[in-house]
Amino acid sequence: MTIREFVAGPAAGSDLLALGEPTHGEPGFAFARNEIFQALVELGFRSIALESDRIAGLVAGSYVQGSAETLDTVLADGFSHGFGPLPGNPELLDWMRFYNASRPAADRVTLHGFDAPLEMTGAPSPRRYLAHVLAYLGDHVDPPADIGDLVGADERWTDAEAILDHTRSVGRTPEATRLRAIAADLRTALYAHAPQLVAGSSLAEWRRADLHADVAARVLGYHAEAAAPAPQAVRTSRLLGVRDAWMAHNLLDIRAQEQHRGPTFVFGNNRHVQRPPSTWNLAGMALKWSGAGSIVSALLGDRYRVIVGSLGASTPLSLSTPPPGTFEAALSAAADGATLFDRPALDGVLSGSFTTRTDPTPEQGYFPLDEAMTTTTDGILHIPG
Repeated sequence: MTIREFVAGPAAGSDLLALGEPTHGEPGFAFARNEIFQALVELGFRSIALESDRIAGLVAGSYVQGSAETLDTVLADGFSHGFGPLPGNPELLDWMRFYNASRPAADRVTLHGFDAPLEMTGAPSPRRYLAHVLAYLGDHVDPPADIGDLVGADERWTDAEAILDHTRSVGRTPEATRLRAIAADLRTALYAHAPQLVAGSSLAEWRRADLHADVAARVLGYHAEAAAPAPQAVRTSRLLGVRDAWMAHNLLDIRAQEQHRGPTFVFGNNRHVQRPPSTWNLAGMALKWSGAGSIVSALLGDRYRVIVGSLGASTPLSLSTPPPGTFEAALSAAADGATLFDRPALDGVLSGSFTTRTDPTPEQGYFPLDEAMTTTTDGILHIPG
């Protein structure tokens, strides 16, 4: 099935169409994403949201609109998690920039990040986000208590051990609690003075400041969750859930901005875009939380559609051919190269009993297909390898 047929059928009327990948770093999915997005643009899609920090994404988004930054700078600064230089991303940026060059602003394609500025090993200090909002507000707000004194050393916030040990986190200190109140007050001030602020700058600059205020509050909330005492598996699941709730909020906010320009294409790991709850066996912990796709699907219903990604074998990942009897083996047998299976096709190929493959190693980062994922998705893009 082609993506055009899919959009005319299972995905008809959707606001958000998500494509998942089962692991990061397999080039086949990034290049398939690029081809699908180009086809979707012909069908009226005008935006793409990538699993990358939303504020960093402002740099990449500016580049595709024709900004003066070099591609190398954008690949370094416009993506989080080191994703910028991965195969497929430079090609996506250059195609979007070329597409936009000859088109009016209303018809241009836009790029967004929908992730939080988080890594598995820690979260940032709120300093830069609060400072941006204060600088933008200027004389429209009385200076709060010294932000620098309340934040203290940034290393207190970025301490990787704080993710493993709640006693190392500063997220529930009196200073952090005060900062959360300040972040809320600053966002209120942005709205209270929006007419004057927009008139004196631009709507885009106001939205950038509002985004920084939102990130400041959510970073502080994440640190507060990291400081909550709980068994490690419970605590880690909660932190993963906070991140995905943040992703879901970003996707809904992006849709609010893009709603009059056509649907949005979303690309991220299956665990972030799938409908069922996300699970992960990590370091002996059985983790479970609601992913962004699960949240957005509950709120948007049929306006959210998802295609999960499936991989047979991968040379870059040293992933071998899937064992017989697994979901991936059945799809590989039915696929002709990279193949998009819609729901009726999946019901035919995956009729019967199949097992979840267990051969991937943790280092490969591959999340195999399982029954919950295959029975709740609108389609599967399978790359046999």
